[in-house]
Amino acid sequence: MKSFYNFVIGSFYSSFLISISSIVFFILSCKSEVKEIPTEIGVEEKENVIEIITKEMDFQMQDTITSGWNTIRYKNMSPQTHFILVDQYPEGRTSEDAEKYVAPVFDKGMALIMEGKTEEGYAEFSNLPEWFSDVKFVGGTGLLSPGEIGETMLNLKPGNYILECYVKMPNGVFHTSMGMTKDIIVIEEDSGNEPLQADVEIKISSTNGIIFNDSISSGKHIFSVLYEDQIVHENFVGHDISLAKLDENANLEVIERWMNWADPKGLVEPAPAGIRFLGGVNDMPQGGIGYFTANLDPGIYVLISEVPDALKKNMLKTFEVRARND
Repeated sequence: MKSFYNFVIGSFYSSFLISISSIVFFILSCKSEVKEIPTEIGVEEKENVIEIITKEMDFQMQDTITSGWNTIRYKNMSPQTHFILVDQYPEGRTSEDAEKYVAPVFDKGMALIMEGKTEEGYAEFSNLPEWFSDVKFVGGTGLLSPGEIGETMLNLKPGNYILECYVKMPNGVFHTSMGMTKDIIVIEEDSGNEPLQADVEIKISSTNGIIFNDSISSGKHIFSVLYEDQIVHENFVGHDISLAKLDENANLEVIERWMNWADPKGLVEPAPAGIRFLGGVNDMPQGGIGYFTANLDPGIYVLISEVPDALKKNMLKTFEVRARND
């Protein structure tokens, strides 16, 4: 959605932190050898779907897509949790610039944080290139557990974009650092697709948190996510939405803390016990709207955002899905 809290930085660092408030959205990762998880998930095929597959630390897909409304079908065939964040870099910048100028800064900063040197870690981010503050984040998928398939619909304008995932390996290295990025081109030709018709409407804002009608029955649902505003939270992240199913082993305090990337254990694989991420809609600007689809079995679910102290911000909402005939 998709941990939490709170790196209190002294006033000495506050002015510089504001200037780099967009940094967190791009974090970079490690490419390691992983064993492929066989999946038997069946998804109804349909036209005008952009399929993206992750088997290791990669996004396997075409390089060029049409503009307008597009459905991204993301198949996580790896043994790790991932998401897709869609970045629009300044003109002329590509994933090569990210690997050369951005990844080393995040790697060093996170290493210091994991050593308990929080202030030194945050201070390292002042070494990011000046142009990084112009990176825009225009959506993507929520978190997706191993073996899952998620569908998210976004409206993309023509231009050049970068896909990334900044979940972390057990040693704290970001998935983007060793290659989990992908350059794509969105061409002028429009897809011709229309936005989906949602049966569950979600609104998210910094003032009201996550608002939705939680009377949801089992079966397939289309969720719309409207970003009524967007701000930078204490860990520099804007709010987003991930949907997950919980079991009896789920610990909401652990999950809330895990969702905060800036915590030494935040977004570190493996994900906490008792949670299965099913997708969502990643960080979008104010006024943005995206859609995601999920088939829900009866049980307890959570909508959660990647922000510190999500529960107090009303950005961690549990709800029960009942059998359709109940």
